[in-house]
Amino acid sequence: MDADVTDPKSPNTRGAADTGVTRIKRSRHRGELRTGYTTGACATAAALAALQTVLTGNQPDSVVITLPIGEQVEFAVLARPAEEGEACCSVIKDAGDDPDCTHGAAITVTLALMAAPGIAFAAGEGVATVTLPGLELAVGEPAINPVPRKMMREHLLPLLQRYGHAGARVTVSIPGGEQLAEQTIGRRLGLIGGLSILGTRGTVHPYSTSAYAASVRQSIEVARAQGQRQVVLTTGSRTEKAAMLVHANLPECGFIQVGDFSGVALRASARQAMAQVELVTMIGKLCKIVGGTLMTHVTGRPINYSLLAELAREFTDDGELLDQIRSANTGRHLLDLGRQRLPNAYWQLLCTEAARHCAGYAHHSFSVVVRLVDFDGSTLACGHYGDNL
Repeated sequence: MDADVTDPKSPNTRGAADTGVTRIKRSRHRGELRTGYTTGACATAAALAALQTVLTGNQPDSVVITLPIGEQVEFAVLARPAEEGEACCSVIKDAGDDPDCTHGAAITVTLALMAAPGIAFAAGEGVATVTLPGLELAVGEPAINPVPRKMMREHLLPLLQRYGHAGARVTVSIPGGEQLAEQTIGRRLGLIGGLSILGTRGTVHPYSTSAYAASVRQSIEVARAQGQRQVVLTTGSRTEKAAMLVHANLPECGFIQVGDFSGVALRASARQAMAQVELVTMIGKLCKIVGGTLMTHVTGRPINYSLLAELAREFTDDGELLDQIRSANTGRHLLDLGRQRLPNAYWQLLCTEAARHCAGYAHHSFSVVVRLVDFDGSTLACGHYGDNL
């Protein structure tokens, strides 16, 4: 997903004894799924503990960090052996009820002070290095994504300043991470040597469950009960924010985060007799839908880049570009390749093709708009299919 899915407001108690992670208590209702925490949140907590150890000489048993969503969470910390002048701390990842291969992994940070200002990031054992274009990070960078980096800077820099130090080197590792990465498609994306440090909200929510699909259906039922004949489906929090700016007059119940369950949402919209459905998505999921895949999770069916190249042939005879599209690494890579070399009509065609597949999946019960948004939330293109617009 472009961001984590809607919080089911479940507590985090599974494995608390063996993982040592103290959670903020939340109300629990029978049948709800537990959220967990991202590798980025765990790495931030481990980094903060390591810095406190270096600065004070005392390794804390736990630390409290603030997640990107504003929630404060306490993590238990485990000490690890370190070289002189360094500290090494781990946090055990609890993924909640998400079927995440990193559940139970030790997210470990080794930290050393440095004279240069700022925070320098490095990939240790089990953390990947970026080797192909098309991701949020440059080739050669450790696979520590932008939001986790931002979290660590926000927690470490004020403490460094308070103690009169300029900067620190943060090396993130996941023992066994290279083996765990074999369960992912990271190698296909050019992530070599292990796993990525991920997270945009700090929390992990179960995605591949009947419960989440049911919540999508229920959200559409609620919208219909409130008199809505139009709903806007979004693939995560960033796309929802963009959609709310475009459709400022639509009530909140009309916006539904569907994550990877676009197909579930479309069929539910048909059952609820919606007149129009708009899907707001980013390039990766759009590319999958263009190929007819409505379950868009990263572990599912891959993007059909040959199809995307054939569609581009309508707008360019640049053989080199068409070959590059066929061998693209990710949807983001495709977008980077085509930004300056393909007309806006190409992206509109992708949206229209996606809208056609969406309408067909819903038995042509309503008109469909598909909106492609960039990573900053701006609209890149729109396409529609159906007669009710």
